[in-house]
Amino acid sequence: MIEKINQSARGDRSYGQFCALARSLDVVGDRWTLLIVRELLAGPMRYTDLRKSLGGIATNLLADRLRTMEERGVVERRLVDSGVLYALTPWGLGLREPLEALGRWGAPLLASGPGEDAFQPRWLTLALPALLRGATATPPVELGIEVDGFLIVLRVDEDGPHASVPADTAATDAVPATVLVAAPDVIVALATGALTVEQALAVGHLEGERDVLRTVFGD
Repeated sequence: MIEKINQSARGDRSYGQFCALARSLDVVGDRWTLLIVRELLAGPMRYTDLRKSLGGIATNLLADRLRTMEERGVVERRLVDSGVLYALTPWGLGLREPLEALGRWGAPLLASGPGEDAFQPRWLTLALPALLRGATATPPVELGIEVDGFLIVLRVDEDGPHASVPADTAATDAVPATVLVAAPDVIVALATGALTVEQALAVGHLEGERDVLRTVFGD
């Protein structure tokens, strides 16, 4: 399997180096590829939803990237009743850890605020566990984070933080008892420690227990 992946990644764009980093970049170093991985780490997506979430990518380029990622064993197509879903393979899911590390490294670049840059609340499912690495809770706690009407469930247990997007927010058990509603820059600042819980609540809205926030964000 890996030999086939190596062969599909070779060619004019290959670095041609016997180095794990160089060969990794042969596979996922193309423009937009890691951002597609970021989208799919939150769960499988339809092509149209991927294009909408990525915003600036041309439809033909997205199709080309998905095809290449499938050839290289990073992405797979799943047939469902409503059509085709794109999902990460088990090997592709292994990119979570390096992408979280890269996100932590780049966190200082967010200090200037969003400016005119695009933002999708879905992206927080990767950012929050990365920024809150080391946070644990026994017993586990769950916090809902709502940004622009989009709900993310952040769970912190003895193994650390995990974020997910509930499939059905209408289900009674899908929404945690405590939900923080705030702007994306407030959530990021809270996760990086640039804002305290009290400062975040001054510009956000909380339904539920403040102690859950303090447990999650260590305030």
